[in-house]
Amino acid sequence: MEKETIVIGLGNPLMADEGIGVVLIEQMETLAREGKIPGADRIQLYDGGTGGINLLHVLAGRRKAVLIDCARMGTEPGTIRRFTPDQVQTVKQLAHLSLHEVDILKVLDISRQLGECPEEVVFFGIEPLEIRQQMSLSALLETQIPCFLQTILREISLPADSS
Repeated sequence: MEKETIVIGLGNPLMADEGIGVVLIEQMETLAREGKIPGADRIQLYDGGTGGINLLHVLAGRRKAVLIDCARMGTEPGTIRRFTPDQVQTVKQLAHLSLHEVDILKVLDISRQLGECPEEVVFFGIEPLEIRQQMSLSALLETQIPCFLQTILREISLPADSS
């Protein structure tokens, strides 16, 4: 049986701050292994990478989905904001080089049409400092990781026993 909540980190870790979602999932996996996330047994952490239509299947059957990604919001680099799908507007330019390439909002739309979309979907957007070929985050985002984790963990926190 699928876990009721899925947390998906999106992004390309080869492009500096574009990889923040994936980096945060890795950090959360470490915290979960160390027993530092209450209710972690009911949460699936998923490296969604650069997304794609395959995310359709990992969303199906969930009550809640939390998506973490780099987002240009016109704010100070390092700002984290919580959004619902209705509050997100994509400006992503697709290269159209692959049939697998698809925007996450399109994946959610398809999921809704199939009747498989989680009843609650939350986005966390993090304003990047730099997006360029680099296999590490900018120093600014790197130092903000504890703050980002605290914000996201507050969103997914579950009582130790909710039965």
